[in-house]
Amino acid sequence: MGHDKLRKFAENETFACLLQPDCQPLLKDGYARLASHPIKGRWRESMFAASSPSSPLVLELGCGKGEYTVDLALRRPEANYVGVDIKGARLWKGAKYVTEHKVPNAAFLRTKVEFITAFFAPSEVSEIWLTFSDPQFKSENSRLSSPVFLERYRAFLAPGGKVHLKTDSRFLHEYTKAVCKVNSLPVLCCTEDLYSPEGLAAASGVVGAEVYEVQTFYESMFRAQGYNINYLCFALDHDGAFVHPSEEDFDAQYWRSREGARLLFGRDSAETRRQKLHSKQ
Repeated sequence: MGHDKLRKFAENETFACLLQPDCQPLLKDGYARLASHPIKGRWRESMFAASSPSSPLVLELGCGKGEYTVDLALRRPEANYVGVDIKGARLWKGAKYVTEHKVPNAAFLRTKVEFITAFFAPSEVSEIWLTFSDPQFKSENSRLSSPVFLERYRAFLAPGGKVHLKTDSRFLHEYTKAVCKVNSLPVLCCTEDLYSPEGLAAASGVVGAEVYEVQTFYESMFRAQGYNINYLCFALDHDGAFVHPSEEDFDAQYWRSREGARLLFGRDSAETRRQKLHSKQ
């Protein structure tokens, strides 16, 4: 491990806004029956003591370096924001900014999203943002908008709570649309091109200007490469078990073939390399 990562990990221990729990106690009864962390149901009094009891709590799952979480918090001081990611070296940047600039309504949680139900109580969360999540082409249950994860979110999302998906991946966008359709989830906004006049008008009717004025690192990168940004907002109001879309509902092979060539830090992404290899066979 590099010295810079070690430095960041050490500094992370000093940030009051960053919760880094030991997950072993959560697993004492097994993965299927996660124990509750002490902060569950107590986020406002533990992390946001200065906020109003009525302040909504908003999560960004897979927040990376936390720039989106921080920017949302700065724009909406009446709400509290928690960015969630497993990578401590990434979270360091957001936590350091929040600490140095004394942002009172932003915090971070270092954990796997698979463990998310251990940290939030029923109806404790008002909204969820999924920003440029990994499309997980091969593993449906690993997609953060899959029925497996929606079941987890339902455990703590308040009635009428919204899920926002921003992604450059048409594959993930279409998959999530199919999940909403087969589960009859109310879709509040859906656009394949957020930054078109039509997309901006549709999104502005559902959420504030932050949906397009705040951009993640990857969003800016992919827009510069000419990719449209997809946006989908839906409510999680649903009774009974969530079902998976069938092959008729979502043609995974077709939408995977529609993913264009992307560069990550000047190099082909893993999916781009796969497609190039496949085209030569």
